[in-house]
Amino acid sequence: MSNRALCREASHAGSWYTASGPQLGAQLEGWLSQAQTSKRPARAIIAPHAGYTYCGSCAAHAYKQVDPSVTRRVFILGPSHHVALSRCALSTVDIYRTPLYDLHIDQKVYGELWKTGMFERMSLQTDEDEHSIEMHLPYTAKAMESHKDEFTIVPVLVGALSESKEQEFGKIFSKYLADPTNLFVISSDFCHWGQRFRYTYYDESQGEIYRSIENLDKMGMGIIEQLDPVPFSNYLKKYHNTICGRHPIGVLLNAATELQKSGVNMSFSFLNYAQSSQCRSWQDSSVSYAAGALVVH
Repeated sequence: MSNRALCREASHAGSWYTASGPQLGAQLEGWLSQAQTSKRPARAIIAPHAGYTYCGSCAAHAYKQVDPSVTRRVFILGPSHHVALSRCALSTVDIYRTPLYDLHIDQKVYGELWKTGMFERMSLQTDEDEHSIEMHLPYTAKAMESHKDEFTIVPVLVGALSESKEQEFGKIFSKYLADPTNLFVISSDFCHWGQRFRYTYYDESQGEIYRSIENLDKMGMGIIEQLDPVPFSNYLKKYHNTICGRHPIGVLLNAATELQKSGVNMSFSFLNYAQSSQCRSWQDSSVSYAAGALVVH
């Protein structure tokens, strides 16, 4: 291997968010200044991965809970949108570029994960095509700015895991979740509603369609707050809600359950909920976003 570090370019900069560092920094700063610090220091957060014009303000509520003075490693678990993956995959590069500054992958942790035999490698093409991890990089860089040379990242692409695999990966990650210097970023949007998403569940007793969507999402959010993978799994089987990060969320719930068994006391709270638009007719479509944080007591 040459001594030139391999980089993943910020492939969605200029389309999903601004490519200008100063402009991006100011934008993130603006959204963060509107959010309250209530669940600090977060050990894990759930936040959306859509274009920042849609979900930037929602995501700020999760990132506001990050404490850069304790965090030394940021695990980012994002779902795979473009490639079929039945396990989890690690990147092949050393550096993830952002318009703010470069983020360095923790090769020591990558080595430990690789040794489990549970991971595969994603190609650079897959890495750069995927937005679910990238959309968390500028926010991570911004939240950690005051300690920018003192932390590493651990990006993990999460496949369409079976329940038993979610449990296995939950066990693997639980020892990292137990460490207060680690932060887990769980990348997920919530309901994708409309004919273009082939999902049109509607409970008319809730009133307008968007209220039905909100009710469905908030039911799921309440279940996630219980930190138990079983009811979340049952909820997904019953309603088929199109939560694209359900597998990363499942891994987090399993990791949390594992830690709770060993007597660790923790709680998860959602802090913000938003929809890209309000659906009122069958022609409409929307994506929901939720931001939340896990605190260990």
